[in-house]
Amino acid sequence: MQKYRKTSHTVYDIKYHLVWITKYRKKILKGELAKRVRELIREVCKANEVEIIKGHVSEDHVHLFVSVPPHISVSKLMQYIKGKSSRKVMSEFKTVSKMYWGRHFWARGYFVVSSGTITDEIIMEYIEKQDLEDKDGDFKISGE
Repeated sequence: MQKYRKTSHTVYDIKYHLVWITKYRKKILKGELAKRVRELIREVCKANEVEIIKGHVSEDHVHLFVSVPPHISVSKLMQYIKGKSSRKVMSEFKTVSKMYWGRHFWARGYFVVSSGTITDEIIMEYIEKQDLEDKDGDFKISGE
C-alpha cells in the first residue's frame, strides 16, 4: 500500500536517497562522534518535517533515505543537515576541530537520487492517455 503524506494543501510521496562524505574522506565517524552526528541529523529532519525512513552512519560517509515535504528542496535540506551538524561537531569535539582547521567537517557536494513507486514510462503513458483525441507533439491541451 502506498503511504502518502499530507499537509494542509498537498498530498505527496517524495523520497530521496542522500549520501555525503567527510572532508578528505577521513574515517572519523566512530563511537560518540557517530552517535552525535546521527542525533543532529534526526533533530534537523524532525524540525523540518522530514521523515527518516532509513539511515546509516559509516566511518567516512552517511546514507539517508528520507521522505521530504514538497516545500523543502534537496539542496536546502542538505544545507540544514550539513551546516548544523558541522557547526555542532566542530564546537563539541575539539579533536575534530583541530583535524579540520578550515571549519569544514563535510566535503563539498552530495549524491541524491529520487525514489518512487512508478517509472518515467508509466508517467508518460498516463499523460498520453489523458486526452486520446488530438495530439500536438509532446505537450497537448485537453479539448483542442
